[in-house]
Amino acid sequence: MYEGNSLVEFGSLRKRVNTSLIENLVVGEYVLVHGGCAIKKIEEKEAMETLNIFKELMGDF
Repeated sequence: MYEGNSLVEFGSLRKRVNTSLIENLVVGEYVLVHGGCAIKKIEEKEAMETLNIFKELMGDF
C-alpha cells in the first residue's frame, strides 16, 4: 500500500482511499470517506448506525 493510502471496506466493497488527513490511524478503526479521502475517524457505534441506514436504503451492498 502506498504511504498515505489505506484499503477500506464498505460492505462487500474494498477500495483504496487517501488517509493522509487522519493522524494515528490504526487498522480496524472506522473512518468517514468522501471523494476518495478519509476525512474523519468515527466511533464504532456511529459506523454501525450508518451502515445499518445504508443497508435499509440499498439492501446488501
